[in-house]
Amino acid sequence: MQFEVWAPQADRVTLHCDGAASALERNPERAGWWRGEAEARAGTRYGFALDDGPVLPDPRSRRQPDGPDGLSAVVDHARYEWRTEWAGRPLPGAVLYELHVGTYTREGTLDAAADRLGHLAELGVTHVELMPLTPFPGTHGWGYEGVSLWAVHEPYGGPEALKRFVDRAHSLGLGVVLDVVHNHFGPSGNHLPAFGPYLTDRHQTPWGAAVNLDAPGSDEVRDYLVGSALAWLRDYRLDGLRLDAVHALVDTRAIHFLEELSTAVDALAADLGRPLSLIAETDLNDPRLITPRTDGGVGLHAQWNDDFHHALHTALTGESQGYYADFARAPLAALAKTLTGGYFHDGTYSSFRGRSHGRPLDRTKVGGHRLLGYSQTHDQVGNRAQGDRLAASLSPGLLACAATLTLTAPFTPMLFQGEEWAAGTPWQFFTDHTDPELAEAVRRGRRREFTAHGWAEEDVPDPQDPATRERSCLDWSEPGREPHARVLAWYRRLIALRHEQPDLTDPDLADTKVAYDERARWIAFRRGDVRVAVNLSESPAAIPLGPRKADVLAAWEPVESPGADGVLQVPGESAVVLLQS
Repeated sequence: MQFEVWAPQADRVTLHCDGAASALERNPERAGWWRGEAEARAGTRYGFALDDGPVLPDPRSRRQPDGPDGLSAVVDHARYEWRTEWAGRPLPGAVLYELHVGTYTREGTLDAAADRLGHLAELGVTHVELMPLTPFPGTHGWGYEGVSLWAVHEPYGGPEALKRFVDRAHSLGLGVVLDVVHNHFGPSGNHLPAFGPYLTDRHQTPWGAAVNLDAPGSDEVRDYLVGSALAWLRDYRLDGLRLDAVHALVDTRAIHFLEELSTAVDALAADLGRPLSLIAETDLNDPRLITPRTDGGVGLHAQWNDDFHHALHTALTGESQGYYADFARAPLAALAKTLTGGYFHDGTYSSFRGRSHGRPLDRTKVGGHRLLGYSQTHDQVGNRAQGDRLAASLSPGLLACAATLTLTAPFTPMLFQGEEWAAGTPWQFFTDHTDPELAEAVRRGRRREFTAHGWAEEDVPDPQDPATRERSCLDWSEPGREPHARVLAWYRRLIALRHEQPDLTDPDLADTKVAYDERARWIAFRRGDVRVAVNLSESPAAIPLGPRKADVLAAWEPVESPGADGVLQVPGESAVVLLQS
């Protein structure tokens, strides 16, 4: 088979394949590329030596059986026999579920996670969003320090296990979205700089030198990233990608990398005949990212909406530190603004940033389904000192209110694993760095960060302690007992309503009408003929819904339909969904 590699600064490149060494030749048709032939089959180990350097893994390796520092292995994607015919699932009308393979089950593998997918099908979600799967040092970690952007972490099961997972998900009607990291490469096991200018010191990011998207050599780097994205979607039949921290993708070129990526993904979707989605994580509040290219935007299909989360979180908890401060001044007003306008900061002053932030979203061009709404995510839970979920401090009633606001809002809802049954397990920050110095640096950095905010050092979990990951694994006995079973039943009912009532998946943000009482702590909104009323107070609330007759579709606590005066009596810490006629 033919091997090739981009190494523009090398004078010699040697292929080491199955124990034999052979010199590669320059490709006269592709500047900086080297190529050569060698006998190989699926599983054959190989690597490249540049000049007189050590043998390194292939930057485009499809498999790293021995981790990021080991030799690469040949993968024959045609060998896998797909069992499920799949036409895809579009993003409009979807309900996503964020899943971390290493903690979704105690086994921490893709096959073990696949065995639990029936739970998600019964729950009613439509897409599983997997946290990153690229190889990283050690066995357990969040996955955001991965390298070898075309390969699957071997302790999770490697390439074949991902295909089995996707096949199983599709057989249950579940789409699969993968979280990919293009904004930085992991600090350990990253050999890309030896091959070429994958990084540039023209720009700096929180992780050091930026990925090279606009300096000399950036054409090949961009092709590397786009190629890996298309490979995930094509070779593993994935339905979409979540793009980590796109605000850290510094690109001064006329056509931004994200526009190039969205163009390529849309072309692949047309070629495959099934929908593919790109979902950005961004804190820019820039609607151009999710505006179609035909309207002058970048053309990404959706983004995480932290503004909705922050407004909801402050309304539920009363927390006001850090970036919550602006939302906490009037949390229900902030929530109302996001429900109708998408963003809270749309050109307004951000005290956390010390400047104005964001720009208004044009509701005639951008539908609500392009914003993901959530009450919890891996970031918002795991980046707390002790990884405590909302269930650690809120009553089941308030958790039901959070679920109601998330699952009936005009956004695409997303749940974080275990949220649906008010999991009692935390989700903490854990690593398994094999480099002792890096491990100690991460440990010290984590403790320094949180002790500066008032936490005692001994209360900050050690990321390198295996017990930290163990504590973060879901307890699958919980859904069968109270109060978890009742919360799970409520999530199932709300998701079913979202599928049953067309008004709940209407993407028109302008059609959402909101009323609230900041002091009484209730909020109500209308979406077509559906009315939603949420009382966050411990005391009962009288919520005026208007004169039209309304029938209760779902209620956390028993309620009577509103009388002739149109006033709904809602018990404390409870939520109601109604249909008006």
